Amino acid sequence: MTTPDDLEITADAEVRIRQDLALVALGRRPADRALRVGRLFDVHTRTWRDDQEIVVKGRRIAWVGPAGVYPGAVAERFHEPELLAIPGLGEVHKHIESSHLTPEWEAALVVPRGNTWTCEASHEFSNVDGANNLAFWMEARRRGSPMKIFPLPGSAVPPTAYEHGGGWYGHDEQKAFLSQSLMVAGLDEVMDWPAVWNPENPSYDRLWGMIRATFEQRGVVEGHAAGLRDIDSISAFAAAGLASDHEAWALEEFWEKLSRGLFMELRIHSLPEVIRGLLEKGLSDWSQVAFATDDRSASDTLRLGATDYNVRLAIEAGLAPEIAIQAVTINPARHMRLTPWVGSIAPGRYADIVLLSDLNSFSIAKVWADGCQVSEGTAYVAQVPEIDWPDWATDTIHIGRDLVAADLVIPAEPGRGTMNAALLRPFHWADDFITRELPVRDGQVQRDPDANVTKFAIVDRFSGAAGVSRMFWLGCGPRTPDTALACSVAHDKHNVWVVGSSDEAMALAVNALARNKGGWALVREGKVVATVRYEVGGLMSCRSAEDLHAEMEELYAEGSKIDWLYEPSFHPRWGPGFPERLAFATLTCAPWRWVLVAPSPKAPQGFVNVQTGATHPVVW
Repeated sequence: MTTPDDLEITADAEVRIRQDLALVALGRRPADRALRVGRLFDVHTRTWRDDQEIVVKGRRIAWVGPAGVYPGAVAERFHEPELLAIPGLGEVHKHIESSHLTPEWEAALVVPRGNTWTCEASHEFSNVDGANNLAFWMEARRRGSPMKIFPLPGSAVPPTAYEHGGGWYGHDEQKAFLSQSLMVAGLDEVMDWPAVWNPENPSYDRLWGMIRATFEQRGVVEGHAAGLRDIDSISAFAAAGLASDHEAWALEEFWEKLSRGLFMELRIHSLPEVIRGLLEKGLSDWSQVAFATDDRSASDTLRLGATDYNVRLAIEAGLAPEIAIQAVTINPARHMRLTPWVGSIAPGRYADIVLLSDLNSFSIAKVWADGCQVSEGTAYVAQVPEIDWPDWATDTIHIGRDLVAADLVIPAEPGRGTMNAALLRPFHWADDFITRELPVRDGQVQRDPDANVTKFAIVDRFSGAAGVSRMFWLGCGPRTPDTALACSVAHDKHNVWVVGSSDEAMALAVNALARNKGGWALVREGKVVATVRYEVGGLMSCRSAEDLHAEMEELYAEGSKIDWLYEPSFHPRWGPGFPERLAFATLTCAPWRWVLVAPSPKAPQGFVNVQTGATHPVVW
C-alpha cells in the first residue's frame, strides 16, 4: 500500500520502504504492478536487455529481470512488447522558475517529455522569499506530483553584497536546509567568483560559510565558471571545491575544465559544436558530462521539448544514443549523489520509466512515474494537484506606492546644457562603462533615441520604500514615443526592471505590473496594451503551459507593433526585436563588471562594479 512518506525522502521512510522492497523482491510480499517491455536499457553497463520485466511496489522498483521469472504475486500486469524502456530523465541544473510555471504545472509540461526529476537551482525563488524556499519546492511533491524536485539552496542569496531583500543565506541557513531533507542535494551554482577567491570581498565570509556547511553535510557544491577560460582561473575554481560548470560555450574551454576534474553540464546553445568536437578528440569516458537545460520558458518547451530535446540534439550531433541517455540519467544522478533514488531502472529507485517507440529519433510514447503511467505522447494524463499558494508565495511585489514620472527623472546640474552620462548596454561585460554626452532640457538629462540611447531603471520590490535606480542604456528599449516595458523577472535578485521612451510610460508599466502581482507589462503610446501574470513570486504562474503561452503570444503580438532600439553586445543570444532577454541582462555574476542594482547603502545610485566594489555617478 502506497503511503505518504513515499513522496518525500526521509531517513525513517527510507528504512520502512526498503525493508518492504526487500521482501517484495524475494517474492515474500506481493507487488503492485509489473511492466514488461520489449527492450530495457541498463545505464550501468550501457547495454540493452530483451524482454524484461520491472516489478513495482508503491512508487519504487522492487525487482528487474527477464520476463516470467519473478517469484512473487503481482496485482496488475502491463505489457509493452514494441517499446524500449529507459530511466526517467533528470535535469542536473535547471531553474524551474524560468518556465514561469509553478512546480505542479511544470511537471504536467515536462514529465510527458521524459523529465521525471530535476535538481532545482533555487536562487530565483530564494531571492524572493528565502525563508520559505524549501517549503515552496516540496509542496507539489507532498500533494502528489510525480516529478521529484531536489532543491539546491541558492548560493547567490543575495547575488552580491550590493543587493538586498527577499532572502539571505549563510552557513547556518545552508546547514539547516541540508539537515531538514535528504532531497536537498547541495549548494546551487556558486556564481560570485570574486567573493570566492578574494578575501577582501564583502561576500567572502558568507559564501565560504555556505560552502563549508555543504562540505559538512557531504553535499555537492555546484559551480558557475562563466568567463573563466585560462588555466590558472580554472585551476583555482576547481581547487576551491566547486564541482561543476554549465557555462562553457567553446570546445577548448569545455575540454580544459573537464580535464581539471569539473563535472561538465552542457547546454543546448553550444551542444552540437561541443559534442562534435569531443568526438573528434576521441573522448571515450563521458561519465563526467551531462546535458543541462538551465533556463527554458514554457513557450520554448512546448515548441522544442524538455530534456528530450537536449538528447535529440546530441544524437543529431553524432553521439551514440546510449551515451546521450546516460548524460541525462546515471551521470547527473551520480554527480548529485542521488543514485539510490533516480538515474536507472534498478531495484530501490523510483519507478520512473520512459517508453520509447524509436531510439534514434528519441520518440517518447509513454512515461511512467511513481510506478504508474502518467502520459500518452505529450499529453499528461495524471491529475495536477490543486494548490492554493499562500500569501507568502503570491504577495511579493512590495514597492510601497504607485510610481510617478518624477521617480524616473535623472536631474541635471543647474545651468548645464549637456551632461556626461555613464551608459551600459545589455550584456556589457567590458571593464569600463560607456560614456556619452546627453542633452539637458528643463533641468533633466534626456534620452537620445537618434543615438540609440534610452532610459533603464531597477525598482526595489522588497523594502516598500519605492527605491528606484535609473541610468541610460544603449540599444535596448523602445523608440516609439511614450512606450515602456516592465518585468519582475530580473536575474538574479528579481527586482523590477523597466525600460522606456518616457518617464510617464515607465511609471505606468511598473504600476500595472504591481497590480498583477508580477510578470510583464507593456505600455504603448501611453496606454497599457498587454500584461502577463506571474502571480507566484513574481516569477511563475499557477496554470497550464498552454494558457501561459497564449498570454505570452498576446504580449509578443503587441510588442511587434513597437520600434525597438538595438545595439550588438557580447552575448551571442542578444538580438533585435522584443527585448525579452533583458530579464537576464540584470545579472551581477561573472563575467559582469558594471551593473545597475536597486539602491543600497553600498551603492546609493545602484551603479556599481561588482568585481571591485567601485561606484560612479550615472551623470556628471
